[in-house]
Amino acid sequence: MVKAVCYLWRVSTSIAESSAVPARATRWRARLNGIVFHAMLISMGLLAVVLGRLSRDKGRVWRFAKSQARILCRMCGVRVRIHGLEHLGDGPYVFTPNHQSHFDIALLLGYLPGHNRFATKVEMFRHPIMGPILRTLGMIPIDRDNPAAAIQALSGLRTERSSVIIFPEGTRSRDGRLLPFKKGAFATAIEMHVPLAPVVCKDTAPIMPKGQPFIVNPGAVEIVVLPPIPTAGLSYADRDRLRDLVRERIAAELER
Repeated sequence: MVKAVCYLWRVSTSIAESSAVPARATRWRARLNGIVFHAMLISMGLLAVVLGRLSRDKGRVWRFAKSQARILCRMCGVRVRIHGLEHLGDGPYVFTPNHQSHFDIALLLGYLPGHNRFATKVEMFRHPIMGPILRTLGMIPIDRDNPAAAIQALSGLRTERSSVIIFPEGTRSRDGRLLPFKKGAFATAIEMHVPLAPVVCKDTAPIMPKGQPFIVNPGAVEIVVLPPIPTAGLSYADRDRLRDLVRERIAAELER
């Protein structure tokens, strides 16, 4: 039964991606993907909560979440290529990806190596469904009205040897263009005394366009991990220079 479902889904993917397919069929697949995306987000998230309460092995919960994120990409017909992993060691790092789409989160969760926490706005933790999921996965609540407290919360990861993923734009770009970077990610990397690893998400904006939460288009995306930048010896006063350097490197990679 499972094999039959997977076969039908692969056929659906190949049809939706064919250049000869009518636009109506492509729209149908995109809407179906949107339903799958939200259904898996909730169901797999709740399973992770149950697993987290039953198991003392938090790494097991994280491995489950990462595997489900990769399965979600395949089910939605999103083909992922990742480059630059050879630049990474054991970590931890502060990863600073650009942000084009909600689908960026599933991509980074599934394909960036290691145990990584996302910095998430504190309002999400008040959601009756998403709140328990975020807490189970160890995501970090960020209060944008209290930057000092946010940096302190993120700096606590240093003792856990966990990496953190922070979108320095603070929100998704509507047209794919790189937005101005905020300072928090760079102040955090300096405070944690860990390298800062720029990450570039390419071609993700058309996958899940901003303003269309129930549309997920099949397609090919690329994740590029750029060489990490050491923060040893830097002070809080260096955060602007570090921010500008990272944005310059991400912008250059996006133009390739």
